[in-house]
Amino acid sequence: MRLAFGAALGLGVDESYMVASGRVLGIGYYDHPPVSWWLSWGAAHMFGVETPIAVRLPFIALFALSTWLMYRLGIATADARAGLWAAVLLNLSPVFGVTTGTWVLPDGPLDCALLGAALCLMRALERGDLAWWFGAGLCAGLALLSKYSAILTITGALVYLLSSREHRHWLATSKPWLAGVVALLIFTPALAWNATHGWASFEFQAGRAAGVQLRPFAPLATLAGEALFVLPWIWLPMMAVFVAALRRGPSEWRPWLLCCLAAPPIVAFAAVSAWSSQRVLFHWAAPGYLMLFPLLGAAVAHRMDRPPVRRLLAGTAVFVVLGLTVVATQVRLDWLHSVIAALTRKDPDIDAVDWSSLRDDLAARDLLRPGTIVGVPNWRDAGKIAYAVGPDMTTLCLSRDCRQFGVAWPPERFIGADVLILAPEHSERVVAELGPVFDSIAQLPDASIRHAGRTLQMVAVYQARRLRAWPPSG
Repeated sequence: MRLAFGAALGLGVDESYMVASGRVLGIGYYDHPPVSWWLSWGAAHMFGVETPIAVRLPFIALFALSTWLMYRLGIATADARAGLWAAVLLNLSPVFGVTTGTWVLPDGPLDCALLGAALCLMRALERGDLAWWFGAGLCAGLALLSKYSAILTITGALVYLLSSREHRHWLATSKPWLAGVVALLIFTPALAWNATHGWASFEFQAGRAAGVQLRPFAPLATLAGEALFVLPWIWLPMMAVFVAALRRGPSEWRPWLLCCLAAPPIVAFAAVSAWSSQRVLFHWAAPGYLMLFPLLGAAVAHRMDRPPVRRLLAGTAVFVVLGLTVVATQVRLDWLHSVIAALTRKDPDIDAVDWSSLRDDLAARDLLRPGTIVGVPNWRDAGKIAYAVGPDMTTLCLSRDCRQFGVAWPPERFIGADVLILAPEHSERVVAELGPVFDSIAQLPDASIRHAGRTLQMVAVYQARRLRAWPPSG
């Protein structure tokens, strides 16, 4: 199902941005640590193409490994039946089984590494072998090298060791500290990149928690959004087993360990939403819920003799498979466009299809000659357009917020060059905002982004002569 789904959809906005801006290989990147960028870059070079299924394949494979790791973690927590249902429920939850399990996002390698770290830590606490502590440190380092928010789960491991009478003694030994050193060594590339780029990535991510406004009900909205992404009828019993394990406390150390690993991401992002000036995205807390599936799997395994539980599981499977089928066939065949048009003004297909029709339109007009430099006024559209025109064209993000485009292809490096500016949105701002940095800007006939023979969006086209300076003053 994931292979078919990954082949049916074009790359989304974030995926296109990662694949296109990640064509320049580095030890670090502006938005996130490098693992997901390396995976998409490696897949594109291994297969010689950047088709959606090619660059998504490592992430699909990683989620297969995540499924197995969840099964093993469920066994370590309870028994084989708990592991089985933990793995099944993980696959049925859309934020994990659909998006993390298919798309080019940092969450795929993050979740896989966190599951590996949790399993190794549980075995290390059981057996004390240095190899398991080393494995926990290795996987924790890979998690950090996938996404900075892994530090929250790692903090949960420290909280567990401090709160557990049974295992607190490990802090007086070298093994957990050696695991920490291993994790730090694995994370070194991201540290080195930040040290040579003014700590730009750390500053960018930390800025998402900045703000001075007070929104007391925002945490409730954040938790509701997370429940929607997990699926409410999975989230509610998950919260029930979470609260039950918290009440039992450290007396049952395995459930308590999972609670300590789960709580920091869930609590932190809900709390940040209470004051942050930026929107907290619902999938950010997903690693917290990830750690609760073994507890939920154990609860389901004990209740499988109840018809409502079996019906709910079967209904969820049908719901997810049907949802995937509807989305995939709509993107391929466009059979629901009249229904979508009646429900919303912005067609969501614009994000779900590749903009190859735009490339074909421009090429037919002889505007994409070898050596053409394309400029786009924002990083979101720059990702979609850069992916569409391909790696043979240089795409600049002509904005102060360039993200990784500003690292890979800083506009100041192209002073004196002519630029073909493409503006899918706010085209009226192009001349006013970019006119001062070019000798001249001439508007050309618009191009179009099409899907299944119909126009999804028009794109304003400008020929800009000789970039004089960057960034714009003021």
